[in-house]
Amino acid sequence: MVVKLIVQTFIWYGAMGLVLFTAAGSINWPGASIFLAEMILFSLVGGLWLARHDPALVAERLRPPIQRAQPTADKILLTVLILMIFAALVVMALDAVRFGWSHVPPWVQAIGELILLLSLWIGFWTLRENSFAATVVKLQEERGQTVITTGPYRLVRHPLYAGALLYIAGTSLLLGSWWGLVAVPVLAILLALRIGIEEKALRAGLAGYDDYAQQVPYRLIPYVW
Repeated sequence: MVVKLIVQTFIWYGAMGLVLFTAAGSINWPGASIFLAEMILFSLVGGLWLARHDPALVAERLRPPIQRAQPTADKILLTVLILMIFAALVVMALDAVRFGWSHVPPWVQAIGELILLLSLWIGFWTLRENSFAATVVKLQEERGQTVITTGPYRLVRHPLYAGALLYIAGTSLLLGSWWGLVAVPVLAILLALRIGIEEKALRAGLAGYDDYAQQVPYRLIPYVW
């Protein structure tokens, strides 16, 4: 499992790096180098810690993004989400380097780095609290899935998605692209659609989820929605 974690990490961020530097037309892009280095480091360190403390979660998250038990609607939407992320990286590269449409001051890039780190912390916090945080929509009856109400789940019902919005925003600013921020509302719409798919499955098959949803009314953003 550890070998699989390492291999998948380098494949995923290797693909991201290939897209970024190819679209930019240059490898002289400090923001992208910093982004890729810290993402690989965080993924390996955080993943290895989780592999030691919650191997079942890591094994689940290393499974393919398209699975048999997954609703067809989620298969389609997850594919669209992955394509959208890579399309956003292309826009960021074209904007920040190849054509230089944006001028993002270094202090704003520093803020982007802080936002990115916050998103990573939210993601790690969520995975630490929820051993059933699969990458696909499905019920894990074989693992005895239960409703998680601790940690970030006290604030919103889908904290990983909230962190994903910060992740895209922070990445765009760190890479030096204002236009990349357009991906944030697009991602919010796609995540809202996925939340509908996910909550339909949870309400139908997970005991106690309706009560939890009443106690925590916010799906994605506290005090907003």
